[in-house]
Amino acid sequence: MTVLDIRKVGDPVLREPAAEVTVFDAELRRLVKDLSETLADSRGAGLAAPQIGVGLRVFAIAPELPGNDLKLDHLINPVLTFPDEETQDGFEGCLSIPGIYLDTRRRLNVVAKGLTEHGDPVQVVGEGLLSRCIQHETDHLDGILFIDRQDDAGRQRLLTTIREASWFEGLPAPEVRVSPH
Repeated sequence: MTVLDIRKVGDPVLREPAAEVTVFDAELRRLVKDLSETLADSRGAGLAAPQIGVGLRVFAIAPELPGNDLKLDHLINPVLTFPDEETQDGFEGCLSIPGIYLDTRRRLNVVAKGLTEHGDPVQVVGEGLLSRCIQHETDHLDGILFIDRQDDAGRQRLLTTIREASWFEGLPAPEVRVSPH
């Protein structure tokens, strides 16, 4: 089993947009397996390739997420559309910002089109937690963190909490962006 280190907020790789996957080979399948094994070990809901230092548009999700009828455990080159304007509020965390959970607004429903590790097209229709997870991981592929979705006061409180966290020692100050979504 290969469990890799998860990059923490402040690491520049988390702020770089990931490159589209164009080669579907054994190396890509190894990346998907590494993501899935690291995710399972961390007991998270999702993990994007930039979080393990790989700048490719790939993420793993926990196949047992509610609403995941396909039992899909990864998505490559995701493109999201939203069938309606409904939103949801809910606590959200991130493996790259351990121990911090914030109320974060997301779209309630999402349609994600992408590819499997073999290059086969797939479409996932998600609502609730599955939708939240797909949006969160796709944000990672765009260099966006969930802290970017907070209001100004929330971002300031979060930055203070991050700077005081034991795991943050030695990392560069986190950059905060305004989410384009």
